[in-house]
Amino acid sequence: MPYDVEKPDEQWREELTPAEYAVLRQAGTEPAFRGEYTDTKTAGVYSCRACGSELFRSDTKFESHCGWPSFYDPKDTDAVELIEDRSHGMVRTEVRCARCGSHLGHVFQGEGYPTPTDQRYCINSISLTLAPDEG
Repeated sequence: MPYDVEKPDEQWREELTPAEYAVLRQAGTEPAFRGEYTDTKTAGVYSCRACGSELFRSDTKFESHCGWPSFYDPKDTDAVELIEDRSHGMVRTEVRCARCGSHLGHVFQGEGYPTPTDQRYCINSISLTLAPDEG
């Protein structure tokens, strides 16, 4: 699928830190409980660190105690792309930025969290940038 933002691999490597590149462009995972936004309660919008596309709002972020920021719904259903992931001997649903194809994390359903969607978008902090609400 073509993305609105497409760059050669060399350009991604120049624009992202090695850790950002490993997660965003190579579908890596940052260590649990170490991410910048794991426990953040700041109101604002979380955007893709690679292309700046708005992905999640802080009012859908919740405490899942899984070690990564969790959201129950994207800011806009077209903001993310969901792809079946059969790596690591399991079937999961990968979450990517719909604008640039960068890996964000995974979404899980039916875990019983008291959220309106019964979904947990488990997202790597390093995939995101938080723009706090003004005021």
